[in-house]
Amino acid sequence: MEYTVHPSAIVDEGAQIGEGSRIWHFVHVCGGARIGKGVSLGQNVFVGNKVQIGNHCKVQNNVSVYDNVTLEDGVFCGPSMVFTNVYNPRSLIERKSEYRNTLVKKGATLGANCTIVCGTTIGEYAFIGAGAVVNKDVPAYALMVGVPARQIGWMSEYGEQLDLPQEGRAETTCMHSGRRYVLHDKTVTQLP
Repeated sequence: MEYTVHPSAIVDEGAQIGEGSRIWHFVHVCGGARIGKGVSLGQNVFVGNKVQIGNHCKVQNNVSVYDNVTLEDGVFCGPSMVFTNVYNPRSLIERKSEYRNTLVKKGATLGANCTIVCGTTIGEYAFIGAGAVVNKDVPAYALMVGVPARQIGWMSEYGEQLDLPQEGRAETTCMHSGRRYVLHDKTVTQLP
């Protein structure tokens, strides 16, 4: 076996799991799931049939990754954070045909106990603070906090807050990695 599965975990037939991935206690991976290399699924994680998880993602304890959620490479899902896939659920009304897609782009961090409302896109290396509720798209490198989530700054790929204004034009250097970032038209990019 190319990956590790704890004896208490359930991996349904058909699930694709990449080399070096680790599946811990009481995890359930449905048969249609596609999981990349070097992924860690913590205790009590659920992964639905229509889910794609990229390489080197970390899904911490008590997270359910429901159908129509895609995590690109290097995404961090903090403990007990929440995804949804129906915008207006009711127990008495079948809405499986109304699932909305959620995309979390490369390197993003979703903090502990945050909620990502379905139909949103979280940009590359964005950082969602603990307990935040995201109900709209998040730009790359944005630092989001609160309920509903609002942007309070910008984050580096290293995971440190950048010394940049909310908008305008500015440049800065991440003091830990030495990488340079530029803000222009409410968009942050890393300079080559």
